[in-house]
Parts: sequence; C-alpha cells; structure tokens
Amino acid sequence: MSDHNDDSHGRDVEGIERVTSPMQEFSMREAGIGFVVLAIGLAVAYALPLLAA
Repeated sequence: MSDHNDDSHGRDVEGIERVTSPMQEFSMREAGIGFVVLAIGLAVAYALPLLAA
C-alpha cells in the first residue's frame, strides 16, 4: 500500500489564477437569460403538472 504522501491537493499551483463564480462579472443579457431559464423551469415543475391534473 502507498502512504499517499505524494498528494498535491490544497497546494498553490503557480501560474493559474482561479476565479469563482460569484466573483465573475456578468451582463444584463446573461442575467435575463438566467431569468428566462428560471421561468421555464418553474413552469415545467409547477404549472405543467397542475395543467395535466
């Protein structure tokens, strides 16, 4: 068995800049697309089953 001493998780990697989603900028167009996707998802999840019943 291996001692797993060669694990590189959690170490900084030089030359790679990490940007997480909440920090990324987005445009009003992208926000609008997200709202449309949300509206369609809610319609499929709630309105469609009510109409089918």
